[in-house]
Amino acid sequence: MASSSRTLLPLLLLMFLVAAHCGGAAAQGRRRLLARRAGDPNSQVKFDFSPFLIEYKSGRVKRLMGTDVVAASADALTGVTSRDVVIDPATGVAARLYLPSFRAAARAPVLVYFHGGAFVVESAFTPIYHAYLNTLAARAGVVAVSVNYRLAPEHPLPAAYDDSWAALKWVLANATSGGDPWLSQYGDLSRLFLAGDSAGGNIAHNLALRAGEEGLDGGARIKGVALLDPYFQGRSPVGADAMDPASLQSAARTWSFICAGRYPINHPYADPLVLPASSWQRLGCSRVLVTVSELDRLSPWQRAYYAALRGSGWPGEAELYETPGEGHVYFLTKRGTPQALAEMAKLVAFINRD
Repeated sequence: MASSSRTLLPLLLLMFLVAAHCGGAAAQGRRRLLARRAGDPNSQVKFDFSPFLIEYKSGRVKRLMGTDVVAASADALTGVTSRDVVIDPATGVAARLYLPSFRAAARAPVLVYFHGGAFVVESAFTPIYHAYLNTLAARAGVVAVSVNYRLAPEHPLPAAYDDSWAALKWVLANATSGGDPWLSQYGDLSRLFLAGDSAGGNIAHNLALRAGEEGLDGGARIKGVALLDPYFQGRSPVGADAMDPASLQSAARTWSFICAGRYPINHPYADPLVLPASSWQRLGCSRVLVTVSELDRLSPWQRAYYAALRGSGWPGEAELYETPGEGHVYFLTKRGTPQALAEMAKLVAFINRD
């Protein structure tokens, strides 16, 4: 027994020393790895815009959502056919066109749509927008053009505005004889609409302003603009967030990221409430629909937008549609709910009303 103990003790001591050495080596290796990462700009966070993306000091951008794409297709559920076009090969601006199966003798309204995503995620080709546009094109009976503009931070504002303006000009040029076969054969430019959700609603508003100031090619006019839970915010004193320093600081920081510091948060691009009445009066469309979701943090600015437009002396017709108990752009992910179906019906009626 004593002999066995004398044999085991050196073995146990040796095993302890080996384990300690290996553990120390592993810990040292982990420390070296962490040190390398700490000095690696590809791993150092420059701006955390969760849940959308993270930008690293190396310039690498990791998007956390809105990167999946689906191909254009003939949709069996709605009967809508879609196809993709390149608008500007130099910038990569493109669009997905949607044509409903119903072919009326009369031409159909033309809807130019701008997707949301805080100007930094999503595209015209993601599943969520492909499904939404299929449904909208079918129910409204429109030829729809869903614009794929460039995203920040790689392409900060005003890139999205410039790309969307170029897409609108492309639509106008291709809705005439010899242009795009769907737009020229089925589209009715006398019923031209712009629409967008969140950041896309912001784009639609800013394009309508530009159309009113500069005019559109061929004397075309925008009949209506639908702003679906539009992305507006700033320092205008509306709602609790506008009076909260932390919220204002966060909004200013994210807006600066989107535009690379080119415009302050109280610039008209972000906060149209700073516009003079004369600018509102030149809004280049006949009617505007603003939708608001009750639980949306941006809802105070959306309601204030509607009130400012109504009170500006603009000669058009403005409508406000509110959904209680829902959050920002809920209708994209809850398409089959009664609330989303009711909002879709409102949008369809807005487009098809004489």
